[in-house]
Amino acid sequence: MKCPFCGSDNTRVIDSRPADDNNSIRRRRMCDECGKRFTTYEKVETIPLIIIKKDMGREQYDRSKIEAGVLRACHKRPVSAQQITKLVDEVETEIFSHEEKEIPSTEIGELVMDKIKDIDPVAYVRFASVYREFKDVNTFMNELKRMLDDADTES
Repeated sequence: MKCPFCGSDNTRVIDSRPADDNNSIRRRRMCDECGKRFTTYEKVETIPLIIIKKDMGREQYDRSKIEAGVLRACHKRPVSAQQITKLVDEVETEIFSHEEKEIPSTEIGELVMDKIKDIDPVAYVRFASVYREFKDVNTFMNELKRMLDDADTES
């Protein structure tokens, strides 16, 4: 493992422990050249997953795209980085548990919306407005009404 500070290949593991509910291993490493410490995470490699886009194009799964969408939706909202990471982890776990080689992006979007709704209603509306491609104020209002109706039935 290369040192992120000096680029040396002479690094060693000084501590290992489970991370993310035993889904990965957190390793503390130290560079023998510069003496600086850094952390790495090791995850099990999964089968490559192909995402079927709305235009029927296909691309390889990219976790950072889900993270970016959730981060945009949660911008300036009281949502912690830990909550966002947990949400993305849950979505990812659910996606990979299907053991399918291809999955529609719409399915991922619905999973994210279900989970973000429980975290922050404003972030949910922001994500839904982009994901559902609201064309006008009426579709936006219909989504808000549906969300409010869902909240009333849960109470």
